[in-house]
Amino acid sequence: MTTAREIMTPDATCVGEKESLADAARKMAELGVGSLPICGEDNRLKGMLTDRDIVVKALAQGRDPSSCTVGEFAQGKPVTIGADDDTTEILRTMSEHKVRRLPVIDGHQLVGIVAVADVARALPDRPVGDLIDAISE
Repeated sequence: MTTAREIMTPDATCVGEKESLADAARKMAELGVGSLPICGEDNRLKGMLTDRDIVVKALAQGRDPSSCTVGEFAQGKPVTIGADDDTTEILRTMSEHKVRRLPVIDGHQLVGIVAVADVARALPDRPVGDLIDAISE
């Protein structure tokens, strides 16, 4: 069975929990991505920040992205997948938590990101269609 390590995008770039939202937005633009993992000073994953978070939770609320830190938007325990977990577990986790991207962890180290597109390339149509239905509800 295919594992997360085999289909993930490796070497995910983190945004530091003490960086500003403006810095995070610039980093997203430079990398051409819509989300970044939030990493703490201890190099552990603290959460995920999306472009939607920046717009809905900061800009729409009248907050200044230059004065807000990324860590303020790391909510709860991040949903992750183990590097050696198989595609069945990836699909289950994405569906259950209604997420489109999963940080991939090996021990306590962030080693990559699995996105719906990665799963779509690795699996037949039906399981991917079920996943899209589950996370789009």
